[in-house]
Amino acid sequence: MILETFPVGMLRCNCTILGDETTREAIVVDPGENVSEILTHLAAHKLTLKQIIITHGHIDHVGGAVRLKRVTGAPIFLNQYDLPQLAIMEWQAEFLSVPLPEVAPPDVSADDGAKLGLPNFPAEVLHTPGHTEGSICLYFAPQQLLIAGDTLFAGSIGRTDLPGGDGRKILRSIRERLLTLPDPVIVIPGHGEKTTIGEERNGNPFL
Repeated sequence: MILETFPVGMLRCNCTILGDETTREAIVVDPGENVSEILTHLAAHKLTLKQIIITHGHIDHVGGAVRLKRVTGAPIFLNQYDLPQLAIMEWQAEFLSVPLPEVAPPDVSADDGAKLGLPNFPAEVLHTPGHTEGSICLYFAPQQLLIAGDTLFAGSIGRTDLPGGDGRKILRSIRERLLTLPDPVIVIPGHGEKTTIGEERNGNPFL
């Protein structure tokens, strides 16, 4: 498995490339910006992009998705409950004082329980509302890997004071959907350093 996570954009969103060394197929999660850098990483590994998966509809996670699709032809997956986030993209851009990106509805809704990823590296979509209503995490059970978006961070949780946020929902999502996973599961959050479910279960002050 090829796994690369690197920060993109002003808010340093963690963009993740997961590729199959055998089939040379890949997915990209949260291409918020720096599309040229993402394409450089894909080309360096000779990977063909098959899916663009967005964990939630905030500008720093979705901002480069349409441009990446235009170059690669890969479909975009975003949970349908975050369509309202796309509808207020102009407000999001003004709020952060950044250029307005081109956005569009996803090709497929990343609904709870859906199977995404690659044939040799499948992921289950976990709907984890709270940071936004349509926030999702991707759980790669065989690899004990969770791409958590902005639901869970190392020592913190996603903010809930923006449109669509709900503090009670995010805590319920974490407790019922994420803390039920095994302690060794590696967590790639939407920003910052990696952690594990066990570390957050035992030491996250918000939990």
